[in-house]
Amino acid sequence: MATDYILFVHGVKNRQRSDFEATAKKMFDRIKTSVNDPSRTFKPICFFWGDLNQKPQEELINGFKASSKWSDFWFQDFRTQQIVEFVGDAALYLSRHIGSQVVRRFKDEVLGALKGAQPRDRLHLVTHSWGTVILFDILFAARWEDPRLDQGESTKDIRQAVQAIRSVLFGLQPSPDSGIAIASIHTMGSPISLFSLISITGDSINGSTHDLSPDLKSLLERLYSLKKKPIPWRNFAHPGDPIAYPLEGVMPLLLRGSEELVDIQDVITDKGNAFNKPFQQRMIPLLWGGDAHGSYWTSDLVSQMIGDVIRSTP
Repeated sequence: MATDYILFVHGVKNRQRSDFEATAKKMFDRIKTSVNDPSRTFKPICFFWGDLNQKPQEELINGFKASSKWSDFWFQDFRTQQIVEFVGDAALYLSRHIGSQVVRRFKDEVLGALKGAQPRDRLHLVTHSWGTVILFDILFAARWEDPRLDQGESTKDIRQAVQAIRSVLFGLQPSPDSGIAIASIHTMGSPISLFSLISITGDSINGSTHDLSPDLKSLLERLYSLKKKPIPWRNFAHPGDPIAYPLEGVMPLLLRGSEELVDIQDVITDKGNAFNKPFQQRMIPLLWGGDAHGSYWTSDLVSQMIGDVIRSTP
């Protein structure tokens, strides 16, 4: 009997593994309840990376506070608890030093959990915030194929690690015709739309090493050939979440004429509130953005819709 693996990848502001795993476990239980099919076997996989960035960011914040003018800056908590954690997580991951540590941990933990996967098994991706970018970067970005990585003391094994990761998934090089197939994608509060800018502005001949589009398109083409239908992708966005962006209208920019390969739907998780007025909306990211950005994990709507999609995947 086939097994449904559900991979949870967290976003910014996650520094304790136990807290993330407990949160993901609760969502996993709600998804199983939503599927409501005792004949199906489910296994959760939780990928935690948040502690790798903690020390560098703490050093940066201490540097801010050491400035004689720090007390003159407005929104200090928002700067250190929201902006630094989001931009800091992004900048640190894109550096090869921290990025390589994330890749190694992914290889050790996620590949270990998928070690017994069979060809008929299914993999469902549930990613939050910057975690979406991290996962897609590991799976699709050409920067991990650069031979110069072999020359660095801290990165000499990274190309092999990335190849090992990609070889486990159907549709990716170096073993595109074998491995477990991704059955559905669920992004929550994701800034992945912003990466269409790399695709739009990249060199049309040489491309960009951070461009996710070519390998993502190749994966979707092989999955479409395998399943004879587009892969379902639900993009959940809270209207008060400043990190969340729609994907439906951006996908043509990423896939360039092959958007029929994916069944993508933007899902708004909240109808808004009294703050929905032009002037007050300017303050929503400061007053409420953090709560909105973390709301997906406990949303019954999100778990229900993920369960509905999983139940419909053959």
